[in-house]
Amino acid sequence: MKHHRLAAAVALVGLVLTGCDSQSAKKELELKTPAQKASYGIGLNMGRSLAQEGMDDLDAQAVALGIEDAVAKKEQRLTDEQLMEAFSFLQQRAEERMAAIGDENAKAGKKFLEDNGKREGVVTTASGLQYEVVKKAEGAQPKPDDVVSVHYEGKLIDGTVFDSSIQRGAPIDLPVGGVIPGWVEGLQLMHVGEKYKLYIPSELAYGAQSPSPAIPANSVLIFDLELLSIQGQGQ
Repeated sequence: MKHHRLAAAVALVGLVLTGCDSQSAKKELELKTPAQKASYGIGLNMGRSLAQEGMDDLDAQAVALGIEDAVAKKEQRLTDEQLMEAFSFLQQRAEERMAAIGDENAKAGKKFLEDNGKREGVVTTASGLQYEVVKKAEGAQPKPDDVVSVHYEGKLIDGTVFDSSIQRGAPIDLPVGGVIPGWVEGLQLMHVGEKYKLYIPSELAYGAQSPSPAIPANSVLIFDLELLSIQGQGQ
């Protein structure tokens, strides 16, 4: 994460709170008006985002003090050099924490796949992909250049759901060759009408590059996947 990202986030809160004097800011805030609710939501989302990126040791009172000084056009209490030094320190700590989490995920994922591969009904392919056939069917099998319609639910190995077309109640269409490698391989094993459970090693998913806070680096991904149709072929 870049230094300016943290600074920009703090500046955003300052913009949201512009017009609030220091006395009213110290009072217990009642979230009644749309502006108050939206302001709270922005602060909540910013806090969650920073915490997910390892910035969970920020001092909320110091953040508020910086906002008050900026809104009141007071002279800043720290030099730019001191601020940059502090940003660098927090960035380094955040990167160290995220690296440690990635290492833990890699170890936990390896152990999970080793144990899971021993279960009856679980097949492990040459690439390391693991799958179970939940429901068999005799439909066509897709090719890499096909577009398919699927229903799915994705989980981490601890059971946390990070995405689900099933919960949204709307299947998605996607190109077989345009998804993560574990899906590319898994979809081509399936017949239309079948349901599989895929256990995808991190190297066949997103590896060390976390695509979002919901999927930490080096995560093994588990998908309940149903192949509904191949575009142009029907059921």
